[in-house]
Amino acid sequence: MTVQQTTPSRTSHRRRGRRRLKLAHTPRRRRGTGRLWAGLAALTVLGAAGFAAVGWSQQGGKTSPPEASSTQRAKPAPAPSRTTQRPEPSTSTSPGPTRTTSTPTIPATGPGTFTTASGGTGKVGKGNTLRYRVEVETGLDLSTADVAAQVDAVLADPRGWTADGTSAFQRVSSGTADFVVKVATPGTVDKICATQGLDTGGEYNCSVGRNVMVNLKRWELATQYYADDVRGYRALIVNHEVGHFLHHGHVTCPGPGKPAPAMMQQIKGLKGCAPNVWPYDAQGRLITGPAVP
Repeated sequence: MTVQQTTPSRTSHRRRGRRRLKLAHTPRRRRGTGRLWAGLAALTVLGAAGFAAVGWSQQGGKTSPPEASSTQRAKPAPAPSRTTQRPEPSTSTSPGPTRTTSTPTIPATGPGTFTTASGGTGKVGKGNTLRYRVEVETGLDLSTADVAAQVDAVLADPRGWTADGTSAFQRVSSGTADFVVKVATPGTVDKICATQGLDTGGEYNCSVGRNVMVNLKRWELATQYYADDVRGYRALIVNHEVGHFLHHGHVTCPGPGKPAPAMMQQIKGLKGCAPNVWPYDAQGRLITGPAVP
């Protein structure tokens, strides 16, 4: 029997050819894609290494590390808080600031009228109670309450005149007062002191009758010996002039290096004594010296 060999048609031949072509080309395409991704990965690694290399620089022959990123950089230190520095307290008088920060304006004279500090205090000390008022000349840039508080603290201090065992003080704002502490301009102080023949020359304080006159210039500026202890000098003014009201006269320096007595005219010089604003020491002993006119 003769076998007839069937010749494949051109159409089927083309189909088989296309199938073989597809099968032959498919693996090659996958291998090419792999090489492409591998190449990209290599470029990525090389790029990162390149950036890292660029980040290092040569400075003075030494290799320094790259600067930290903006998110890793240390934050600048916060600005220091501002605090107000307090002045050193006086070692010689009542608590409170002792240094002035600016030079106050001192009017040459004033109206001669006064404002009384309100309120009052209880009795301090033993013995006869002396009632007093505190007044400030009208128009001055002073708080009557603050002035009164300072005067109260001085008269109540155990180194003050209560240490004599016979004097006691109480501040009042009305009624009868045994004496009045008045802070006034130099011109007003001169006028009131002159009524008793005293020449204060626009510079000094005085005690005349019931008036303990405090010169505003001395209250605000003290003297060269107390320039750094203004409140200390205010205590000296009160103690000295109230001492005159209590009939204590002037004394002078008892000896070099010793405390200057409160009844010494320290504004005219310390004469070798050490600054001191109190009539008595901490042991209750009177600080005094030879009597002078």
